[in-house]
Amino acid sequence: MSVSNPTTRRFFLGAVTAAAATRVWGANDKINVAIIGLGGRGSSHLNTYPRLPDARVAGLCDIDQAARERAQATLQKVASGEKAKEFEDMRQAFADPGIDAVSIATPNHWHALATIWACQAGKDVYSEKPACYNIYEGLRMVQVANETKRIVQIGSQHRSMPFKIRAMEAMQGGLIGKLYMAKGLCFKRRRSIGHKEDSAVPPGVNWDLFLGPAPLRPFNELRFKYNWHWFWDTGNGDIGNQGVHEIGLCRWALGDPEWPKSAFASGGKYAYDDDQETPNTQLASYDYGGREIVFEVRGILTGAKARRRAVWAVVEVEADAVDAVDAERPLAPTPLHPRPHPPPAPTPPALPPTSPSAISFTESEGWASMDDAGFQAYKGESGELVMEEHPERGGPGTDGTSLHMENFLAACRSRNVKDLHDPISNSHFSAGLCHLANISYRTGHKLNLGPGPRFTGDAEADKQLTRQPIANLTWCEAAAANTLCA
Repeated sequence: MSVSNPTTRRFFLGAVTAAAATRVWGANDKINVAIIGLGGRGSSHLNTYPRLPDARVAGLCDIDQAARERAQATLQKVASGEKAKEFEDMRQAFADPGIDAVSIATPNHWHALATIWACQAGKDVYSEKPACYNIYEGLRMVQVANETKRIVQIGSQHRSMPFKIRAMEAMQGGLIGKLYMAKGLCFKRRRSIGHKEDSAVPPGVNWDLFLGPAPLRPFNELRFKYNWHWFWDTGNGDIGNQGVHEIGLCRWALGDPEWPKSAFASGGKYAYDDDQETPNTQLASYDYGGREIVFEVRGILTGAKARRRAVWAVVEVEADAVDAVDAERPLAPTPLHPRPHPPPAPTPPALPPTSPSAISFTESEGWASMDDAGFQAYKGESGELVMEEHPERGGPGTDGTSLHMENFLAACRSRNVKDLHDPISNSHFSAGLCHLANISYRTGHKLNLGPGPRFTGDAEADKQLTRQPIANLTWCEAAAANTLCA
């Protein structure tokens, strides 16, 4: 099917109608998975599924012929010579009766439409984070998943890591009191992307299918492989790339609250003169009434010591920690308020230099920190270490992606969405916090949320909840199939 005419560019609206009857698997049956998108993260999917006993890679889909060829060669190495069907257009994979589930690793702007089409074609879905490109699309994904009774898991693999599960259960059980602040950071190094002029579409690339529901524009190398993250048409900046993982952990610790009362973000694109549109520095806060999430993104050069300071700067003393009768008593030792005399404040654990993302938690009776290297919790005025967890290394069940995909496959068999560690019904809220930060950043003001969600007296912000009509692409037609516009 050709959709390359830029003056009459229209999409086949919706996947081919398919029977959505639920397949019943035998004990030895494998689930046939098609991987949609074969770039960096898709390559990880390709190297993971063949190693899982419940899965078989039956389909490889990408708009780039070279990516399909590389993936096919990789599959034959990791799956003992097996070969999968190849698809240029994801709708071909959704219509194939030999495909049971799809694993989506496309750019962000495709996540919702791909998921919706797959569900309506009777496929279960594992999709990379963020769950959705904007808030409205996340709500539609939940609606369609419920209507079609499909299993939809988002790739928040941290939620399948055993040591993080143990840590979250302990904190939610009152290990160090009542949690009132979760602070996350993403200081992943992002170098300048520079400038590039538009150019001819490379041979073998279907640029029109790459753009999909994004506005039509000429090919530009910087808007293609990976760097699409830094352009508003296709990505959500690093808060919606790496940051959504840590924001999801912050929500998890707080018991997975839904929408905050208000949100505010500031920042900018600093230091670089290049074509990137999204901010490389961003600070966001979310008010849940009596508790909050604070999140910081910084892509500019930041050393390990600065990362440690950023994590531990959140450790404050409760207002009632100073006894009113003994007002002259020094504040309890914390990284912000060390005692001027012995005994010294306890030394917080050093984050490894290779850990650009981390979380800190402050609770009524102590504080804690978490990153991929481990979890530590401290309690009381003395800062007693009361719990420490580390990931298992080198043995079975140590890779978060494998564990998360195994959880997805198990739910495909059980047909019980409650078995999922991060279903779309929950994960779209984590993505939604990233979108709230970007809306606040782009409008330049605080957002007050009402039901829906909608913003109280803020028509400018309301427009950014969803896509706007696009020149050369009539999305009112798309609404007839699987609306992506409110």
